Amino acid sequence: MAGMRMAAPLLALSEGYSPLAVGVLLSLFALTQVFLALPAGRYADRHGFKRPVGLAVLMASSGTALACAFPLFPVLCLSALMTGGATGAAAITLQRHVGRSAQNTLALKSMFSWLSIGPALSNFVGPLTAGLLIDLGGFRLAFFVLACFPLMTWLWVHRTRELPAVSPQPGATQGRAWDLLCNPMMRRLLLVNWLLSSCWDVHTFVVPVLGHERGLSASSIGAILGGFALAATSIRVVLPLLAAKVHEWVVVTMAMLSTALLFAIYPFMHSTWAMAICSVLLGIALGSVQPMIMSTLHQITPPARHGEALGFRMMAINGSSVLMPMLFGTAGAVAGVSLVVWTAGLAVAAGASSAWRLRPPFSR
Repeated sequence: MAGMRMAAPLLALSEGYSPLAVGVLLSLFALTQVFLALPAGRYADRHGFKRPVGLAVLMASSGTALACAFPLFPVLCLSALMTGGATGAAAITLQRHVGRSAQNTLALKSMFSWLSIGPALSNFVGPLTAGLLIDLGGFRLAFFVLACFPLMTWLWVHRTRELPAVSPQPGATQGRAWDLLCNPMMRRLLLVNWLLSSCWDVHTFVVPVLGHERGLSASSIGAILGGFALAATSIRVVLPLLAAKVHEWVVVTMAMLSTALLFAIYPFMHSTWAMAICSVLLGIALGSVQPMIMSTLHQITPPARHGEALGFRMMAINGSSVLMPMLFGTAGAVAGVSLVVWTAGLAVAAGASSAWRLRPPFSR
């Protein structure tokens, strides 16, 4: 998906489509996940690991192959819907399987820390592979190779041992997904996750705008964003080594307060190096969050509804990823991009209390 998110817009631009059309194309990668997340989570709860992943592999590979066979804008839109939905479904299934494999909370934190390295690396490997192949042989070659990536995934996971099915607790009734919100801890977790995910989107939106306003080169802007991604990946490599010494709610609370502080000073950073330092520190703060969120989610939801809870979380995050960039763009045009950064910083600072209240009453 990361490779498609880079290659498909480039093809659309080369065919003369407007930036608005490209924006719509990019939003389609997240749009499918909004609607498929809950059904995918429930399907994983019923059928385990391999069947949902197999269907996701088929959908992702087919969607990318369509772009290879028919490199036209409407087909690219369909490919975006298919690859985005497939990636979301596979991620939910994998997260559920890994969470159920953990034997205790320490293992949860460690395993989700390792697992979170994958998406961070994919944002480097996918676009780099696609770019090299486009320069080497054109868009069809890039789409063909990207269509093979899901098949490679299946070769790695098809022999995975299925875990025993989880039966609902005696007396439990099958509720709707919204019933999960009856749990105050779940409401706090979703609020915190939404705030931090929005901060990630704010940074992605703000850096190119601020860099352009200050006359930074494209390579400088790319280096700033690259430093953020590298820092987010690095902290996820370190977290498994610290899993026994850190608590989820402490890490998330500190990440929110650090993000608020960095957003407060970010608009005052005018040089490339100053922005890069802020970007790296922000990457460390935001990159540390996902493993802690995933560990907490598995502790506060019933085992028989882990997939559904993961789908609910993904639906909320991707709904934000579809809507928030449009909101940022509108607000930035009206009031200035600095106000967008400061507003996000105030919001995440206000949400830090909710993060601290994720501490379980029996905390270790």
